[in-house]
Amino acid sequence: MVQRLRQPSVLFLVGSLLLFVLVQILLSMGVINPYWRGILFWGAAITMVSLGLNLIYGFNGQFSLGQYGFYAIGAYASADVTYRYVHEDASGVIVLIGGCILTLLLMWGLSVFLRRFYGVHTITSFVFNLLATILGFFLAVRFLSPALSGPALSLLQSLPPSIAQQIVFFLALLGGAALAGIVSFLFGIPVLELGSDYFGIATLGFTIIIKVLADNTDTILPFPEMKGARGMVGIPQWTTWPWVFLSFMFVVLMMRNLLHSSTGRAIVSVREDERAAELVGIDVANAKILAFVVGSVFAGLAGGIRAHDLAFLHPQSFHFIQSFNPLIIVVFGGLGSMT
Repeated sequence: MVQRLRQPSVLFLVGSLLLFVLVQILLSMGVINPYWRGILFWGAAITMVSLGLNLIYGFNGQFSLGQYGFYAIGAYASADVTYRYVHEDASGVIVLIGGCILTLLLMWGLSVFLRRFYGVHTITSFVFNLLATILGFFLAVRFLSPALSGPALSLLQSLPPSIAQQIVFFLALLGGAALAGIVSFLFGIPVLELGSDYFGIATLGFTIIIKVLADNTDTILPFPEMKGARGMVGIPQWTTWPWVFLSFMFVVLMMRNLLHSSTGRAIVSVREDERAAELVGIDVANAKILAFVVGSVFAGLAGGIRAHDLAFLHPQSFHFIQSFNPLIIVVFGGLGSMT
């Protein structure tokens, strides 16, 4: 069994490397013009979003229309980081990365403490995790940003501009994907208790809410640089073919390895029969949340890639109607299939 799995993996990696080199040569020679380059990059981004939906719906059986909401979160969060950096402000990096790290540490550390000393299980407590998220980002904004933004900017400016740019872009993509994962975790705790159809309606409502918030980022939310319904301009166009390729490969390999693991088999078993999966000892709630979070992280990463290819974001691009695009791709491409 190990040998059967290993050989396709090697062939896949070799074929992917050849594809990367071929496309890079064609781009450098100008054979692939800017129009087809945009089509190629958009195709990679929407495929990453669709793979995330396939994990949630095709492999786990949870009908979701929320992918474009998490796609928007990743796009706007990463774009805000790089926009601030090119205007000589490193606070976006500190707040996003620091807030995500503090939130995850608070969720994990406090849950371990309460479980060990008080026997209280909080990992699936919506209120507890929401408070941990609010506290994490409050600490990042109130203490980390004032203390670290200046030194971080000085450090980045001391590096060669091309290297500093790649570091900031990597952190922006990482932070956007992580924020999408945290939001999906908070949203999924109460909503995944619903049946598949009702869950789909709830995720559709989530996408609409995100679009409304994007329309009002300069009024309701404290992000005037996003310009609300007028659209965010001035995003650095940092997406290149190597970044697209690496992001796409990360999504494909992570999803493939997850599905071939015992955790992945548990995710698939929930789709087949929740009651039977629970009877054999599978934590159905955790399997659902894991699939939902990982799929949303993929969408957030794709959003960051797409934002820095277009160099422009408009809330209308994340209208709830757009949520049907990855659904159509998944259904016609085959539910529960990566091919």
